[in-house]
Amino acid sequence: MNGISWRQKGCLHSVEELSALIDEVGFLPLFSCEIPGFSVEEHTDPAYWWSDRPERDPWYWRTVIAREGRIAYGKFFEKKAGFVSKKWFPYFANLRRDGYDFDALWDDGKAGMRQKKIMDCFDEKTRLFSFELKEKAGFGKDGEKGFEGTLANLQMQSYLCMRDFEKRKNKQGKEYGWDVAIYAMPEQIFGYKHVTKAYGESPEASYNRIANQLRKVYGDVDEKVLKRIVRG
Repeated sequence: MNGISWRQKGCLHSVEELSALIDEVGFLPLFSCEIPGFSVEEHTDPAYWWSDRPERDPWYWRTVIAREGRIAYGKFFEKKAGFVSKKWFPYFANLRRDGYDFDALWDDGKAGMRQKKIMDCFDEKTRLFSFELKEKAGFGKDGEKGFEGTLANLQMQSYLCMRDFEKRKNKQGKEYGWDVAIYAMPEQIFGYKHVTKAYGESPEASYNRIANQLRKVYGDVDEKVLKRIVRG
């Protein structure tokens, strides 16, 4: 991994420090990408990832942040996981949604049936485990194919995010296995009014805001890289 040592200057030592960095930058992928320094990975010690030391483990921190509901977490960057702050989420939503709520996107013929089947399972109060969503949306055995890809695309478009992670429970109520993602609409975190407040500007204006913020923090970034990471 492309990290730094625990004692090195700039290393993140807690979930609070990570949250502060996300708020400062506005958005941050979990793992490294083509923009040097633009990731959680590059600001943390590789020795503590998946270490069973939750107070130092960035993989655990992502669960805490998703659960807190102050910062959005999902596959927002080239279908890979990352964070977007409350301040910047409306501009991501306006850009990625092209100014459309999902129902309007569907009505204009710009969304596929697989996407609709998943989004029909949600309102602003709904939370669903990934396995629950897969079954409810008709992607189970002998059903629709491409569940993971469709789910990733809906996160890239900012219609869904990961709201929490929990273990499954058996019939006796005991937890087992790995933590499983729980999905929800970002509107559940920030409210519809906040998520859509940038709809009044053009998606291109929102792109420029985000791109300029990245240039401000990380310097001269290749335009092709910017477009690929920011536009999705």
